[in-house]
Amino acid sequence: MLAVPDHVGAHADHIYGAYAFDLDGTIYLGDHLLPGAKRLIETLREREIPVRFLSNNPTKDPEQYAAKLAGLGLPTPVEEIVNTVVTMTRWLLENAPDAVVYPISEKPLIRALERAGIRMSEDPAEIDIVVASYDRTFEYRKLQIAFDAIWFHKRARLVATNPDRFCPFPGGRGEPDCAAIIAAIEACTGVKCEVNTGKPNPVMLEASLAGTSVAPRDCLMVGDRLGTDIQMALDTGAASALVLTGEATADDVVAMAEPDRPDFVLERVDRVLPPKYWKQFGWEENSP
Repeated sequence: MLAVPDHVGAHADHIYGAYAFDLDGTIYLGDHLLPGAKRLIETLREREIPVRFLSNNPTKDPEQYAAKLAGLGLPTPVEEIVNTVVTMTRWLLENAPDAVVYPISEKPLIRALERAGIRMSEDPAEIDIVVASYDRTFEYRKLQIAFDAIWFHKRARLVATNPDRFCPFPGGRGEPDCAAIIAAIEACTGVKCEVNTGKPNPVMLEASLAGTSVAPRDCLMVGDRLGTDIQMALDTGAASALVLTGEATADDVVAMAEPDRPDFVLERVDRVLPPKYWKQFGWEENSP
């Protein structure tokens, strides 16, 4: 039994109107689906319950995520996937449609900005917005452009795709994520990042539920990170389930203030369905 608060159960307590799932550490880890993920998603779809997948990772676009899920045996329409490539592009179009943007990012975000008709430049004298992102091609040249646009020319704002410190890998490893890029720019310019379009920003959940008739209060947000997945649920009024297959641990939950804790703490993702449904479907505890 997990050392978690008394109100946290081993399963969720009822069926919700929609389910929003984080991907890395929740549905899969590396190149393998996590236990229970496939049968859970298939069962929800059979019951015609909306399923959405959310990711703060902008190194893939929704088409690439759909291809990965299909390759793992879980075919998924692109429309069910929302990540920070989508939310950053939407934010720029809605809040700064005429801005000249410098994305410190990998190709998926750049392609999305190009398709949206957003002008991009590496000339610090004309950059209005620097977009920090999870960028494995980050180098000193990119930092210098951002520095010149923000500090020297005093014209550019700093925004970011996501606030994650690192991206988890199998075996307990990981690599620096967007927060490392934000920190480098903030440290040398003295400015603070103004906007984050990834979790926990409510815009992520709102975008995922667009086109459904489900309000956030009737949705269960399922993820492995307290500071992004669970915090977003708290900020939108959605129910929350923490799965212990990624970053956070049961001890992390115990250390939290009561109002900040997730509604459920689960050892595996298919426990978002109550026990009576496990019996109905004939599910075994240790089945994949």
